[in-house]
Amino acid sequence: MYESTLELAENKLMVLYILKSIKMPISNSQLTEIILENGFINYFTLQQYVSELISSSFIRYDRKNEKKVLVLSDKGEKVLSMFKDRISASKIEAIDSYIKERIDTIKKELTLTANYTIDDNDNFMVNLKAIENDTLLMDLKINVASNKQAISLCDKWKSNSSEIYNKIMQLLINS
Repeated sequence: MYESTLELAENKLMVLYILKSIKMPISNSQLTEIILENGFINYFTLQQYVSELISSSFIRYDRKNEKKVLVLSDKGEKVLSMFKDRISASKIEAIDSYIKERIDTIKKELTLTANYTIDDNDNFMVNLKAIENDTLLMDLKINVASNKQAISLCDKWKSNSSEIYNKIMQLLINS
């Protein structure tokens, strides 16, 4: 019993540590990816911990760029500062290494959106957005005829948004 209580505490502290270390709000799916890729906690247990941490006001959900993101609260930060030493050094090292390797991808996921909807005439409205430092850089809406085109535009935006943005800007400025 005592060992499982220590493990429970360490796992919840690890969630707090990830939110503090990443230095920006992240989505639940991004947190889940970090935890699962490192094999720390299974999905269902993690979701239970997130729910309990929210209930305890250690973390909370906020809205950022139309996305629901997790944020470490002041209360959570205080608890982490008092009990961080309860997280094993190997887990801290793994988290730090993971974040360092993937921070650009995580930021990109938070600042780019690409989605589409279908209207009454079976046309697809694609919405592509780029946001940087809470400032909307571009919000482009394009009507396309097929689901295939909509998916292709979204995929291209997600994989190459910087180049696409620069080309659009050059076309608009130089025309």
